[in-house]
Amino acid sequence: MKKIEAIIRPEKLEPLKDELLKMKINGITINQVFGCGKQYGFTEYIRGNTIIMNTLSKIEIKIIVPDERLDEIIDTIISVSETGEFGDGKIFVSDVLDCIRIRTKERGNNAL
Repeated sequence: MKKIEAIIRPEKLEPLKDELLKMKINGITINQVFGCGKQYGFTEYIRGNTIIMNTLSKIEIKIIVPDERLDEIIDTIISVSETGEFGDGKIFVSDVLDCIRIRTKERGNNAL
């Protein structure tokens, strides 16, 4: 099993959710996060003062998937989220040792 953590633009959340649901991926955790990268934020002028906003709103999505579906899901995240501009986000992949469904005590891929 693999854990996919994707940081994407907020406006890409709904299209990505729609695509993942079409793929029968239904275990999705979504968090609103703030961060900065190469995009470096933006500058605003408030009451004559320059304010540098160096953290931007992003969406973090976590999905645990079987190994054999990893590439297909990553390709979908990229195709839906990519704009070609700074700030499109990142995808992190890590190993998951086990998954346990508390209600039924199922383990591994059966618990997904």
